[in-house]
Amino acid sequence: MKPKTKKAIKQSLFIGVMLCAVFVAVSLLSATKTDQTFQVSHTSISDEVIGYELLVEKYAKKYNVTAHTDVLLAMMMQESGGRGNDPMQSSESYCGERGCINDPEHSIRQGVYYFSETLDAAGGDLELAIQSYNFGKGFIDYVKEQSGSYSQEVAIDFSQKMYQNASNQSDYRCLREEAKQYNACYGDIYYVRDVMEYRNVLAME
Repeated sequence: MKPKTKKAIKQSLFIGVMLCAVFVAVSLLSATKTDQTFQVSHTSISDEVIGYELLVEKYAKKYNVTAHTDVLLAMMMQESGGRGNDPMQSSESYCGERGCINDPEHSIRQGVYYFSETLDAAGGDLELAIQSYNFGKGFIDYVKEQSGSYSQEVAIDFSQKMYQNASNQSDYRCLREEAKQYNACYGDIYYVRDVMEYRNVLAME
């Protein structure tokens, strides 16, 4: 075999080995990134929320919504991350204004009770009940008049109308940049989406 031919074969083998090495390295890196992403999302439920699980189960049983304990925990995560004295942010449903509940158990009891009421008023439409926890029961009547069932579009429409008709718009904050573009600053128009994402995280634990 001629020296040039031997050299060409060696070069080809070297290139082949290097390509295989690069492929293996890229595959391992991709697997690592996927695992890291899973771990990050999997830890997005706070320890504070998990710590209230038994208390949520207690009142879910009392108000006949045990099947939705995961939803209630996801709602708490969205509301407060389980922090503060009103982790379910249920003061407004209890007394009509913020800050009148200063005890976590009272907050959870009221929050679970109010959710059970919205679920019943929504005729079992879970997404409608969840959004109504954030918007108030008036949203249920509005949806029944408009489309009959929850949708992202009807949530945006309701928020726009409530914000436009508010006597003092400064009472409401646009929680998200996405909401500003719609001028939908009443409540949280993506409340259902985020609660359901937290619910999915809980299902993986």
